[in-house]
Amino acid sequence: MEEYAREPCPWRIVDDCGGAFTMGAIGGGIFQAVKGFRNAPSGMSHRMRGSMTAIKTRAPQLGGSFAVWGGLFSMIDCGLVKVRGKEDPWNSITSGAMTGAILAARNGPVAMVGSAAMGGILLALIEGAGILLTRFASSQFPTGPQFAEEPAPTAMPSASFGDYRQYQ
Repeated sequence: MEEYAREPCPWRIVDDCGGAFTMGAIGGGIFQAVKGFRNAPSGMSHRMRGSMTAIKTRAPQLGGSFAVWGGLFSMIDCGLVKVRGKEDPWNSITSGAMTGAILAARNGPVAMVGSAAMGGILLALIEGAGILLTRFASSQFPTGPQFAEEPAPTAMPSASFGDYRQYQ
């Protein structure tokens, strides 16, 4: 059984990009709704209108930013799977670090190093938590033999009256 039950690599990029856009748009929509409500003038209608305006303005932008991060991360991850020939947590950690560095490239080398370190550390924490959770869950349900083994057939003792056997 494979450790990761994900789409194969070409489709994984599209899948992760879409999932990241959805998470960014929904999470950003919730955050912007609260922010727009708080920053609007007093009055319920003004606050609701401010909330909706903030959602329509910022949620798609945040979704797009998340999609760029998710797409770049998946492209690097798929490239590492192809180059290394195996899929393990080191691919995700390296992909997170490289994604952070690439997205911070416009801010200079110091920002690239800082973002790479943060991306690598964040993904290392996520992968470590996943490994610990998997080990904890597997220790809760130990896998023993599924069926009791049948005892080996024992030979019947020979009778003292030649070939005659009482229990056959």
